[in-house]
Amino acid sequence: MKKNVLNILKTSGSQWVSGEDICRRLSVSRTAVWKHIKSLNRDGYYIETQPRRGYRLVTVPDLLYPNEITSGLNTKFMGQEVIHYQQLLSTNDEAKKLASQGAGEGTIVVAEQQIGGKGRLGRKWHSANASDIMFSLILRPNINPAETPQVSMLAAVAVAKAIGKTHVVKPRIKWPNDLLINGSKLCGILVEISAEADRVRHVVLGIGINVNSTQEDWPDEIQHKTTSLREETGEIQSRHDLIKNVLYELEELYLLWQHQGFADVLKLWRQWCVSQRCQARVETIRGSFSGWIEGVNTEGHLLLRLNDGEVKTFSSGDVSLRL
Repeated sequence: MKKNVLNILKTSGSQWVSGEDICRRLSVSRTAVWKHIKSLNRDGYYIETQPRRGYRLVTVPDLLYPNEITSGLNTKFMGQEVIHYQQLLSTNDEAKKLASQGAGEGTIVVAEQQIGGKGRLGRKWHSANASDIMFSLILRPNINPAETPQVSMLAAVAVAKAIGKTHVVKPRIKWPNDLLINGSKLCGILVEISAEADRVRHVVLGIGINVNSTQEDWPDEIQHKTTSLREETGEIQSRHDLIKNVLYELEELYLLWQHQGFADVLKLWRQWCVSQRCQARVETIRGSFSGWIEGVNTEGHLLLRLNDGEVKTFSSGDVSLRL
């Protein structure tokens, strides 16, 4: 019911809506309407109230409430079901639990703050409260486990396209899925799966984008290699608009991948990639390898030509790339 009250206020724009009109349209009492208005105010919506005029919505909080994400979201299934938390240890862990319980494809878990966020290779992901975008998406692709790295590369392209379309900055992808601006990290992606030997039951795709956090929000040890859209543009950005654009681009690329395979997605990934044809060092649990990046193969694995001429192939799961 609270959502319905909010929708009436939104569709009225800056016009006043009488309590009587809301009561009539929702078939509820004036007391019920007033309780929902107070609840919306507590949620951060600023709703002006005047006797004999009624109510009007003045400002909407930049919080990732389900209604703010799904309103105007131009997707068929991605992000149409939103589970929102003010604070969570890890959106990926919560999404994995929901996926195992049968949550539908496209369901997202979003949090205003993660206190136990994680990245690839077990690294900690730092986030500021109600400043960035941290969400996890449940997918059920028809793939085998070996194709899983393609999901993270697809996601990197989707985020890069969404940011490139709506902001003056243009991020670049560092293999396999980090997004950088001028060498500093803007976005991280983590893919986790539940699978059998020959098929994937579900994929949980975790995405963290530094949107409005600033240098003061990050630990000293990562300040020199981290950035945000606010740091790059000097302006506070709309998280609502960005997450909707990311979900739209994700769905477009995901459907392309599922219907036509990885080739077209890989072509787009190469257009956004910064880690091609350059010197690099790859660090693995088996040791460190230095050489020249030849590119990636059709599966998305990195090809590194060593100083002795040998070309080694690396998958994304257990390596760290240093440019």
